[in-house]
Amino acid sequence: MALLPILISVYTVIGIGNFILPDNISTYSEGKIVFDKIFSVDYSRDAVVDYQNNSRVTPTKSEIKLFGAIPVKNVSLNESAPQKVYVSGESFGIKLYTDGVIVVGTRDVVTDDGKCNPAKEAGIKIGDIIVELNGKKVYSSDEVIETLNDNNGRDYNIKVKRNGSFKSFVLSPVYSNREGCYKVGLWVRDSTAGIGTITFYNPNNNVVAALGHPIVDVDTNEIMPILNGEAVKADVIRVYKGGAGEAGALGCEFKNDVIGTLKENSSYGIYGKYDCDIDKSRLYEVAAAQEVERGPAQLLCTVNEDGPKLYNIEISKISYRDTNKERNMVVKITDKSLIEQTGGIVQGMSGSPIIQNGKLVGALTHVIVDNPEKGYAIFAQKMFEESERCQG
Repeated sequence: MALLPILISVYTVIGIGNFILPDNISTYSEGKIVFDKIFSVDYSRDAVVDYQNNSRVTPTKSEIKLFGAIPVKNVSLNESAPQKVYVSGESFGIKLYTDGVIVVGTRDVVTDDGKCNPAKEAGIKIGDIIVELNGKKVYSSDEVIETLNDNNGRDYNIKVKRNGSFKSFVLSPVYSNREGCYKVGLWVRDSTAGIGTITFYNPNNNVVAALGHPIVDVDTNEIMPILNGEAVKADVIRVYKGGAGEAGALGCEFKNDVIGTLKENSSYGIYGKYDCDIDKSRLYEVAAAQEVERGPAQLLCTVNEDGPKLYNIEISKISYRDTNKERNMVVKITDKSLIEQTGGIVQGMSGSPIIQNGKLVGALTHVIVDNPEKGYAIFAQKMFEESERCQG
């Protein structure tokens, strides 16, 4: 009977490990891979890796074990050469133009017969991306608005992109006596602007990575599809301190100096080409996800005119599940100087690099609004792999 509580505890830990541990592991060296000090994988190279061309071995099946002895789950192992990037931590301005025009709202139109919603009745939904009107491609909200307003009640053939597939609808305007013209009850947007932090520059392909999370439309909460975008210089001119229940923000002034082009807006951040000189004083190796440890680390960010500085933080929680995307870690600001300046994590700090044990381990992504000294972060490995896929 004395063994029963022990067995229950072991099987509970195995169950938790099976849930929280990854199904695929990338590693940069031969040896034991350890997760959270109690789970591990013994890995011995069984194939030649072409480090010069950074090619990987065929995924090797292995097993994660508890205390190095009790099987927990099978995993696939991929090995690649260690990679280094130039870490930034600089604030920058973001200007994005969408690939198509996003439907951000619909509204009722008042007619003699009462209220109706032409857009909704046609089947158009918030988050749809309008790509064609009457067979003509459209790229800006001005084009869409001008075309829809220039009518005498004629139907419009509208082609939209929804969840990766295209759909066509017939939109029928109605006459509004109140406004004295035909209306379709549609609100659209084609661009956005904001502030973020550059995480790193990948010298392999001249790609810059930033934010660590996607830019989403404020109304639809959908990832904005990029047609083109610009990264511009921005100076931090003030900080709006955060507090419990209220997110703070960096106040920045955009400059006319374009420092790069933005080409990809993904679940792991924004990516593009960097067109100006890079500060090459901060060359760091990218850590594999399993190298990240709970405990002290440093955050590299810009909160004043002095540029990027390192501040102390604590990594308190780590999640290896792919479904968590940009929320792989929970971090806490422990640096009194940074708390005094910002109140904790504020908007505009997304993308700030996290350094631990001499390696780039992640980037800040979100603040926990109820406790702004805490926030979420993404693994640097995810951002690096995404930057390798980016064509710029």
